[in-house]
This record gives sequence, structure tokens and C-alpha cells, in this order.
Amino acid sequence: VQLQASGGGLVQAGGSLRLSCAASGRTFRDYGMGWFRQAPGKEREFVAAISGGSTAYADSVKGRFTISRDNAKNTVFLQMNVLKPEDTAVYYCAVDRRHVGSVVYAETYDYWGQGTLVTVSS
Repeated sequence: VQLQASGGGLVQAGGSLRLSCAASGRTFRDYGMGWFRQAPGKEREFVAAISGGSTAYADSVKGRFTISRDNAKNTVFLQMNVLKPEDTAVYYCAVDRRHVGSVVYAETYDYWGQGTLVTVSS
């Protein structure tokens, strides 16, 4: 499975961005998908996940970010609103093929995209 993330950029605090992650593979609809982020000097952290009809969010983004997917286009999205400077990070999408672990742990995921940089200025 190959993943291509896009949509990052520079935005002012309070603004919005929409990240996309296109995946290869004929069974995309069976995958759980997640978004993680890594800020400079910090560990990678969970942001959001979608699997079947369920979604999950980190407390820090709940109510501001929305994860969705278009199975016809093999793409998962992360709509980010009311962005804050602390949202600045490289954002990674990931595929969970096995569905055997918690979606909040990076170890659950089998494949990762290359990351897209989001910078929020104050």
C-alpha cells in the first residue's frame, strides 16, 4: 500500500486547511485510516482515525478537526478548522489493515505516508 499526503501549508491562527491522503490498493474500503502528527522535538501523536462507520479524535482536536473518507477515490481527508499555533507539525496518514490494536497507537498501523507540513502562525 502506498500513501500520498497533500494539502499542508502555512495558515494563520483561526484558519482552516484540508489534508488529503490518497491510497493505493483495491481494498481501501476495508482499511482503517489514521492521521498522526509530529511537531519539532516531540513524539508522533494521534490526531484522528476512521474505520468503518466509526471515528475517533484526540482531545486536543475534538470539535475542530473532522476525518472523512471517499472510498470511491481511495482517499481520506482531514478537515482542520480553527487552527492554533500548537497544531504546527508534520501530519502523516496511515493504514490499519489488521484491525487488531487501538487506533490511537502508531504501532497499530501498517503503512505510512510521507507526511505533509502544516504551519500555523500566530
